Amino acid sequence: MKPGTFTQIYVHIVFSVKYRKYLIQESWEDQLYKYITGIVQGLQNKMLAINGMPDHIHLLVRMRPHVNISELVREIKKGSVNFMVDNKLIDKSFQWQNGYGAFSHNSSNVHRVIQYIRNQKEHHKKKGFKEEYREFMVENEIDFKEQFLFSQDL
Repeated sequence: MKPGTFTQIYVHIVFSVKYRKYLIQESWEDQLYKYITGIVQGLQNKMLAINGMPDHIHLLVRMRPHVNISELVREIKKGSVNFMVDNKLIDKSFQWQNGYGAFSHNSSNVHRVIQYIRNQKEHHKKKGFKEEYREFMVENEIDFKEQFLFSQDL
């Protein structure tokens, strides 16, 4: 980083298991989250929160300005699949969805987002992933076509 360069970049990343299958088991999800945290920190970022459901994961990352979000997500997905297969947590056919959501936040929202991520299991007793994801898109003013939002369901 160059002298005089100051950043505070918070990104809420969301991605799901392909076809949103319920494959992430509660018995080993903490191991997975710790491994993913290691990937994030190994790329010089800071994991602020990670949690999810059997079909998807949420991360809040304070990103370094030189890190590309797409590359970070690609490394997380690739590394976590290898971790799960190598540790026999899942079979070799496991895949993450092709895309992801990445939503920026300012420092005044960080605590709220951390709490939201920590409370995923409670939150999803009331709201499903599709509804949640659609709300993120609308709240963040992201243009999307409904027919393509969940096209992997086909």
